[in-house]
Amino acid sequence: MANIDINCDMGEAFGNYPMPNDEILFKYISSANIACGFHAGDSTVMEDTVALAIKNGVAIGVHPGLPDLQGFGRREMKISPKEAYQITLYQIGALSGFVKAAHTKLHHVKPHGALYNMAAKDVKLAQAIVDAIHNFDSSLILYGLAGSEMINSAAKIGLKTASEVFADRTYQDDGSLTPRSQSNALITNEKESLVQVLKMVNQQQVMSVNQKIISLKADTLCIHGDGEHAVEFAKTIHQTLKNEGITIKALTN
Repeated sequence: MANIDINCDMGEAFGNYPMPNDEILFKYISSANIACGFHAGDSTVMEDTVALAIKNGVAIGVHPGLPDLQGFGRREMKISPKEAYQITLYQIGALSGFVKAAHTKLHHVKPHGALYNMAAKDVKLAQAIVDAIHNFDSSLILYGLAGSEMINSAAKIGLKTASEVFADRTYQDDGSLTPRSQSNALITNEKESLVQVLKMVNQQQVMSVNQKIISLKADTLCIHGDGEHAVEFAKTIHQTLKNEGITIKALTN
């Protein structure tokens, strides 16, 4: 019987303006990636989101991004490996304070947006991020794009990894995600998305935008909480996987 973790980016709001879907989405996921203030989030939201994760029995992960609130961390920035190390470590430390105060523990780290995509291809950035995670707590799991340099770098130093696949993103022939700047980056048709999800989970394959079959490892499935029908979509994916006899659960450290 197949297993899959379902993760979602959470806490990407500010102060008294929480993301409206977050509380409901926790019912359909097994791990949460919580923003730490660089691309979104703040101290209020971090504390509240950690509490929601505990309430729902969801594994807690750090979601470090580039220091770019205005661009939501989705714009590439030229940063050095040292800077990548520092901003990753800084954000892990920020969330870990709230996690420790709540008497629970961190489970994983998943970089956000442009930082995630840059490190998927840049060996030095990938190594810097992996080093920051490993030096903070070597029991943490790195969530990274399946087949990416982050996954490779983590494996080299013995850091546990979760190869990530996406329910609502299209893929290029090299296994990378289609850039959001392109019109076909997102899958908006629910049926198409479900077909892709089941192919990735059951067959460990995905079809690229050019109709090329790509092999990949699927340990964790990312859904997004900011779409127009995010809650309904999450519920449908959750139920479809269960109907297929697929167990939804977070990875063990």
